[in-house]
Amino acid sequence: MKTIGLLGGMSWESTVSYYKAINEGVKKSLGGLHSAKICLYSVDFHDIEKLQREDRWDDAAKILSNAARSIQTSGADFLLICTNTMHKVAQQVESSLTIPLVHIADATAERLVSDGVRCAGLLGTKFTMEQDFYKKQISEKYAIEVIVPVTEEQDIIHHVIFSELCLGKTNEDSRKKYLEIINNLHIRGAEAIILGCTEIALLIQQHHARIPLYDTAKIHAEKAVKLAMDEDTDQQNP
Repeated sequence: MKTIGLLGGMSWESTVSYYKAINEGVKKSLGGLHSAKICLYSVDFHDIEKLQREDRWDDAAKILSNAARSIQTSGADFLLICTNTMHKVAQQVESSLTIPLVHIADATAERLVSDGVRCAGLLGTKFTMEQDFYKKQISEKYAIEVIVPVTEEQDIIHHVIFSELCLGKTNEDSRKKYLEIINNLHIRGAEAIILGCTEIALLIQQHHARIPLYDTAKIHAEKAVKLAMDEDTDQQNP
């Protein structure tokens, strides 16, 4: 079994879901008392969020790159950044490593392609929805059209993420607002919705919506399990 590197803490609320999903995936594959081999580095999100607000992405990239190198030194075979927004600096982080970085947008787009989705709505932080680093990764590399909510809706989504979900809070009124936004994207042509912030799945699950939802944290974790288990698929459960 390969060792999975997790760069988390952005926020720790969603990093918990990575740890749980990866270990559940390994247990399902190998059975018994098996669990995942993981190197986890959890940063202080207070520092990262401040740099995001101040548009100091290069400084944020340095923090994540240093953390990623620590993960590599600890023996990880590949790395996951456990957040969508900070994939804005994925290239800088990857260039500091000799191990592969598994991009969350690639894992998600591969699933969309497999399911035949040609147009997807994207929810996330305003950084993820407004800027091209995430949308272009999917649209240009996988030929999937990506549409985002209108500006007023983006403000609502962003506010809920940072003032509620990153603090571990879920609110029924916020869920209703998110579902209205999802419905509007569906009306505009979205065949599926990318939950492009790893905290959103804490609020919205598939049973809440009629349109298919793609939980990026779960998909990313499942990709990690598959990569880690490649050499163990022929093992028998104990």
